[in-house]
Amino acid sequence: MQDEQRHVDYVLVYQYKKANRKGLSTRHRGSIGSRQQEPETDPPLQPSDFPDDDKRMRRDEFELNLLESGLELESDEETKAYGLGFVKIHAPWHVLCREAEFLKIKMPTKRVYEVKQKTGILSKISNIGHKMASPLRPKVQEDDSEFKNLSYPFSREKKHLFDLSDKDNFFTSTTRSTIVYEILKRATCTRAKYSMGITSLIASGVYTAAYPLHDGHYSGDPTEQNDRKLLYKEWARYAIFYKFQPLDLVRKYFGEKIALYFAWLGVYTQLLIPASIVGIIVFLYGCATVNQNIPSMEMCDERANITMCPLCDKTCSYWKLSTTCATARASHLFDNPATVFYSIFMALWAAMFLEHWKRCQMRLIYKWDLAGFEEEEDHPRPEYEAKVLNKVLKKELQMKEETEKEKLTWRDRTPAYITNIVAVLFMIGLTFAIVFGVIMYRISIAAAMAVSSDTYAKANSRVIVTATAVIINLVVILILDEVYGSIARWLTIIEIPKTDKSFEEKLIFKAFLLKFVNAYSPIFYVAFFKGRFAGRPGKYTYIFHDMRMEECAPGGCLMELCIQLSIIMLGKQLIQNNLFEIGVPKLKKLIRYIKAKREAKLETDNNFKAPRQYETDYNLEPFAGLTPEYMEMIIQFGFVTVFVASFPLAPLFALLNNVIEIRLDAKKFTSELRRPDATKAKDIGIWYDIIRGIGKLAVIINAFVISFTSGFIPRLVFMYLYSPDNTLHGFTNNTLSYFNVSHFEQGSEPYEPMALGYKVEICRYKDYREPPWSPEAYDLSKEFWSVLAARLAFVIIFQNLVMFMSDFVDWMIPDIPKEISERMSKEKSLLVDLFLKEEQTKMHIVEVLEVLSSQEKERTEENIDDSPKENEEEPVANCTDGVASSRSQLINAGPEVI
Repeated sequence: MQDEQRHVDYVLVYQYKKANRKGLSTRHRGSIGSRQQEPETDPPLQPSDFPDDDKRMRRDEFELNLLESGLELESDEETKAYGLGFVKIHAPWHVLCREAEFLKIKMPTKRVYEVKQKTGILSKISNIGHKMASPLRPKVQEDDSEFKNLSYPFSREKKHLFDLSDKDNFFTSTTRSTIVYEILKRATCTRAKYSMGITSLIASGVYTAAYPLHDGHYSGDPTEQNDRKLLYKEWARYAIFYKFQPLDLVRKYFGEKIALYFAWLGVYTQLLIPASIVGIIVFLYGCATVNQNIPSMEMCDERANITMCPLCDKTCSYWKLSTTCATARASHLFDNPATVFYSIFMALWAAMFLEHWKRCQMRLIYKWDLAGFEEEEDHPRPEYEAKVLNKVLKKELQMKEETEKEKLTWRDRTPAYITNIVAVLFMIGLTFAIVFGVIMYRISIAAAMAVSSDTYAKANSRVIVTATAVIINLVVILILDEVYGSIARWLTIIEIPKTDKSFEEKLIFKAFLLKFVNAYSPIFYVAFFKGRFAGRPGKYTYIFHDMRMEECAPGGCLMELCIQLSIIMLGKQLIQNNLFEIGVPKLKKLIRYIKAKREAKLETDNNFKAPRQYETDYNLEPFAGLTPEYMEMIIQFGFVTVFVASFPLAPLFALLNNVIEIRLDAKKFTSELRRPDATKAKDIGIWYDIIRGIGKLAVIINAFVISFTSGFIPRLVFMYLYSPDNTLHGFTNNTLSYFNVSHFEQGSEPYEPMALGYKVEICRYKDYREPPWSPEAYDLSKEFWSVLAARLAFVIIFQNLVMFMSDFVDWMIPDIPKEISERMSKEKSLLVDLFLKEEQTKMHIVEVLEVLSSQEKERTEENIDDSPKENEEEPVANCTDGVASSRSQLINAGPEVI
């Protein structure tokens, strides 16, 4: 503040027309008294000035209410930022005490107890691990003491329980800003016609921004230390990517809700390490055994001379199976017996991750004194209250009386609900339509490349078509992600949720549903639909009468699924999560800098001042919530778990991305964003339920991928039912059916039947069907039904087995660590003992005072009976004063008398 003694706990920003504000700047500068003085003369108002004047009057009323609540305000309009006014708010000690008691903020008491430490071998192992991990810990003060202060909700009646020797630092800057923000939300403004305060005024444009200040600059003089600079140095730099996060300092500076996000992201990233290691081992196993894989060796054997049926009508000709040798060998890298093991491992990994996170969360709840914290009902949102107000006004105009408190009913929300349902279904249909369009692209490009004169493109047409189609899908996904995010917000706004919490939950549900469908629909098509409805030679399935449905390669669609998943996952992480998060904030910052520099030129050199902290913070990007941060990680979690059977390296790429993501988000929070309002939270909210749902879905999807997309089940059935020597020799020939080329439909036969240099009478295609010389030609064979039964049985067994193992892990591992539950119980008992002793102390004081009072009364009666003389009155008075002094000392001593 101007006196350089009081801290600025919060800042309000508003815009004004400087040319029309002469005489008002004096009124808005200075101390509390100056805020209540009216200017002697105001400039004459023009009709165009009425909206600004109305905003000024609303600000005056609102700020007067803030003064009445005990806050201290100062205003500054003569700043470098042209046309901006800043209201600095300071909360004095008595306001902080009052609001801390009202909000039931837990504060550490004087009472300290010893935390039970590990003993014996566990203690030695813990000490060794602590020393070994010392290079990984950031250089910040950690709360690893053997002693811990008891915490208790602050109470003005129990001030003696707390250490108030340093009142300036008793309440942290985060707590102070939280208290001020609660007052700002409660303060009323009748001109604004809402019962809420600052949120409605910002929504109506009376104020443009409201934010707490950062502790200082994150760079500059290294001798001037603050929490922001320490966070930037020990947390937000890419060079320290290998170090742990200073979560206690993050919580102190940003609050529990943001600290829990980074704690969850840290736990998720750490557990990706074992998943990545196992995924690499599975991939290396595929590389090591590719030369011993019998099916791929059979496909690569040119001596087999297997002629395959055309891939498209007319323009495509017959081709050799050996031309798919490279694809078959590559498929084995991701489609091998280790894939099943890895799918089971990742399902159990997801369960272990959730259990481990719950235990880590309980440790943080205990450490951060969040035990027993219950979120109170939020204040109604300004849009909700505006809707209620309009409803009341309409009824007043219709002369209808209301006896109950007005609120929005289902009738008021029905149009919004219908709009939401229709819009969400339309967006999902749009996503499917785009996927269908990409399918049409694949079919047409494949047919065009089949008649191409370029031999290289013709030989690699399948890979080229797949890669280009995936890139198109990626571009569409990136665009629709931004569109769907905006649409989900708009749909939630028109639904008018009552509180911010319900608004956030509804927004998360809609955005996640739309983005999930958008990101995974192309992958679902390749995994479960491509090649399933293509038909057979002579009786293919057509789209628009002339476009034949595409088929999978003879080696299966798993390799194509791997390409699809890897490109979309890596593209989203590289372009959307990193490039956008780095580039867009930098671009916005540059635009704000150019704008501020241009506006600074409008000021004269004499009026130039160095920017204050509140001006610098205003130029930062506003905090938009944690929903985008969680969303990108949850979508990534889906890539890691849902289709991990087709891409074992997904956890590795997720790990590499998250190592950068943590530092990127940390840098963004410390240097690119305004300081967010500190919010208490004891969990990650609805995101935990979403993660749990994805984990359950992953088990089912992986079971179907292994069963229907990979060749694991057909190979297993062949080995144990049809192979004469229980090996895979002859497997490729068993999976290919025969077709007589004379049975082609009229007009669908190839233009060049002699492309291979000889006349083809019988061609092969991948399916389980009877040969053309069979009485039931081209009907599904008994091998098909055997494989289908085995696939369904595998899905049921796999799903139930993994679900049982996951539930067993959930049951076996307690949610609350044993030592944490013991410490919580110990704290409760110590608090009970503390207050019992306090009551005993009070009773002791009362008894002593009663004894002293009775003695005083007896002496007074004796003096009256003895008729004291005038010169004897002085000793009696001295005795009375002594008793009063003793009483005062006992009262002041309080519970410390014991």
